[in-house]
Amino acid sequence: MEVNSSLQLKAYNYIKELILSNKLDVDTLYSETKLAKEIGVSRTPMRGALQYLSQDGYITIYPSKGFMIRQLNQKDMRETIQIRCAIEGFCTYTIANEINSEKGKKTLKNLELVLENQINAINNNDNYESFIEYDHEFHKILVHYIENDEINSIFQKSMYLIKLTSQSALEVEGRINGTINEHKKYFEFLKNGDGDNAYKTLISHLMMPLNVVKTNK
Repeated sequence: MEVNSSLQLKAYNYIKELILSNKLDVDTLYSETKLAKEIGVSRTPMRGALQYLSQDGYITIYPSKGFMIRQLNQKDMRETIQIRCAIEGFCTYTIANEINSEKGKKTLKNLELVLENQINAINNNDNYESFIEYDHEFHKILVHYIENDEINSIFQKSMYLIKLTSQSALEVEGRINGTINEHKKYFEFLKNGDGDNAYKTLISHLMMPLNVVKTNK
């Protein structure tokens, strides 16, 4: 995110952290003026920060009224998953074709390490948030492999909706173990250079929330 001032960045990071730490109520209309006073900035940098938060998918702005935390709906979830399938599917085929390169080998090692950490988080009864973070890290490794700034930007702007989708899906009974098993299966195909089956496994994995998550809209 490019910002016009340090105050705008301060406001952006402050509100983003409140959202990610679940300190703001999704059903509340928040005042721009009140939050600006709370943070200690004027309305101009606050307004700019809110525009960026809206662009990045964290909030919905209601002109002259305030803003609300963005909630997950079926359309958002479907479109976000479709974006992920397109991006991560391409990345999967790219990695599968380059597994013997130094970059490919390093990426496979990183994926294996994150997968082990994710498994350990469950076996050690680690907190739920760490499992989700490892889940996101696994997929970010795929996206970052091709070193495409535009794709990285698109993926980053989808991160909040990805987080909401992941949280909702993993609350469904059996989905945590299901996620682990799907990651394992995907990794096995990928490390063997089987791009077709890795791709099929990935798409099935990413599309799963559409079958198990029910939203209010």
